[in-house]
Amino acid sequence: MTPQPKNYVSAEPALLFTILPMNYLLKTEPSVYSFADLSREKATIWDGVTNPAAVKHLREMKPAERLVIYHTGDEKSAVGTATVVSVDAGESKTTQVRIKVGSAIAKPKTLAEIKAHKSFADSPLVRQGRLSVVPLTSAQYSWLTGG
Repeated sequence: MTPQPKNYVSAEPALLFTILPMNYLLKTEPSVYSFADLSREKATIWDGVTNPAAVKHLREMKPAERLVIYHTGDEKSAVGTATVVSVDAGESKTTQVRIKVGSAIAKPKTLAEIKAHKSFADSPLVRQGRLSVVPLTSAQYSWLTGG
């Protein structure tokens, strides 16, 4: 095998996900728990997710990965950021992820804007509307957060 430079990133997709940190979008109904609640509390345990695909995404999370908080219901928009602190997958069917607040998104992106943006054409966010935990690419994260 040929030695690779220090900053070499394999083009092998399975390896990319283990080397590069992931980004996720977490959906919440603001009348139940909003980004304002997270901002006030500074941190929380994200739990109660039962959809098998969403639970799988929670279990895959790693500390320091970036999150976008999305309000469902009447708002339907990405409103803030957070960071994964820890993940407790335990033995139960539910997974608990401790998150800490980041910052509010200066110009929240609505679902209509998200659906119209080309980088979301194949995203589970628009293809599987009821999925409450959605992986994001770095480009999607940057666009949503204005970064």
